[in-house]
Amino acid sequence: MDMQEAAVRADEILDGTFAAIKPSVHWTHGRSTEGGCDVQRRRAVMTIVSEERRGSFLGVVERYWQSQGYEQLAVNNSKSPAMYYRTPDQFNVRVLVGSNGQAFFEVATPCVNAAKVSPPKAETVGPNYAGEKIPFPDVTSDFWSVKSPPSSRT
Repeated sequence: MDMQEAAVRADEILDGTFAAIKPSVHWTHGRSTEGGCDVQRRRAVMTIVSEERRGSFLGVVERYWQSQGYEQLAVNNSKSPAMYYRTPDQFNVRVLVGSNGQAFFEVATPCVNAAKVSPPKAETVGPNYAGEKIPFPDVTSDFWSVKSPPSSRT
């Protein structure tokens, strides 16, 4: 596997994760970076996820990652919660909730053969802030932005 193939795989991991989030959220590409033999792909959620719904949001992501056979490496339950997992093919995945409640996803590839890497091809849901400062989330959701915990029926 080379860096371009690994970047495509990282994008597939992110695509699968975002497809599993129901109701769907708006997101933008974050900064992609390349090391000597690895690539990091990033996305930021632009939908406002209220503090009351944050646990549900992270639960959806966690259940999806576990269903894919990802191994849990660490969980941070602080004011800025985060979950760290590793895929069976050794890609590290992370979701971190920032101080303003914005969720940031990152996939870091294992060390692979050097190659030129193309930008991500996935179309964002909402404006694409790639290469720019990502603003705070500004999209309201009838589900994720509500200031009450979800009922057991949602």
